[in-house]
Amino acid sequence: MFSRISAVVLFLRDLETCSAFYRDKIGLEVVFRDAESTAFKLDGQDFALVAINNAAGMVKVDIAEFMSADGKAHPVMLCADTDNADAVYEALRANGVAFTQPPVDQHWGYRAAYFRDPEGNFWEIRQPIPRPAQP
Repeated sequence: MFSRISAVVLFLRDLETCSAFYRDKIGLEVVFRDAESTAFKLDGQDFALVAINNAAGMVKVDIAEFMSADGKAHPVMLCADTDNADAVYEALRANGVAFTQPPVDQHWGYRAAYFRDPEGNFWEIRQPIPRPAQP
């Protein structure tokens, strides 16, 4: 049925702030920009930000369906593979990205660090590591 996810689209309240975050702090290249969206270049993956009011019209639902009871957007977590999680962590920190967790070896086989974008969406920057032997 599906072979892979070909695009990630985040629906956001503050498109300007989030676009600047991904462009300036994360260093993604903008490939398309209009009043309702920003698209970035990633290797083999489309990544876009869409203003939540435009997203509601696009998928034909009321804007309230995008919000939780406390009025915030529902956050997601995106995972990005890298060859060196520590180096990416240091580069992003130097660029002003605030992490919730520095790189740590996870028992599921990744060295991972975590941060949030301005709207609360989580990112996991990860590199594969050997898993410990199971008893």
